[in-house]
Amino acid sequence: MKLKYFDGIKDGLPVCFAYLVVSFTFGIAASGLGINTFWATLISATNLTSAGQFAGIKMIALETGLIEIFIAVFIINSRYMLMSLSLSQSLTEKLGTFKRLCMSFFVTDEIFAIANFRKDRLSFKYFMGLATTPYFGWSIGTLLGSLTNSILPPSLESAMGIALYCMFIAIIIPPAIKSKAITFCIAISVILSVLLYYVPILNKISFGVSIIISALISAGLTAYIFPIRERDDEEGKEAQNAV
Repeated sequence: MKLKYFDGIKDGLPVCFAYLVVSFTFGIAASGLGINTFWATLISATNLTSAGQFAGIKMIALETGLIEIFIAVFIINSRYMLMSLSLSQSLTEKLGTFKRLCMSFFVTDEIFAIANFRKDRLSFKYFMGLATTPYFGWSIGTLLGSLTNSILPPSLESAMGIALYCMFIAIIIPPAIKSKAITFCIAISVILSVLLYYVPILNKISFGVSIIISALISAGLTAYIFPIRERDDEEGKEAQNAV
């Protein structure tokens, strides 16, 4: 059965509510860094990437150069290219460039997960329905968070800021428990970040370049030490024969 637009709307509702909470925090963070409501909402409406946006507004607040911001956000969001490539293999129809670009814009971790694990083949209408409610949830949450921040007492504003760190911890801890490679990558990233922030001379490096250095080195070392080894065809045949 070919999935339709409203099937996507239904599947996307839980993601929408989750995005409302996270983007609400983003709106507060952006407002706290001096980014007004219009620009904060526009960032969410044109990016749809939590980690990239949080890093981006921090770099904007520190007056980081455009090239550094571009490279850092590109590295953070590079995983979406792999997700898009994976989803393209499950399409029910041949799509033109415009439709593929539309779909690629809305690819996030959660949307990818739902679309990827659907047993049915992926249609353009279904995917756009799946993306509709999360998109508006993300944008509206940012708007509300930015507006609310102006009326919150300082103590509550600081408490809401902690939610951001809790969110990232919740994202990285579960997979780190199951994977030595992820644990190693996180540890290297933390060590490098601390060194680049506190060590004399190294702390002269801008925030944007620090993110780029930490990401490239930690990812490179993890890929080298924990490579993904594909089983050889001959070994696979031998194992089947043994069974």
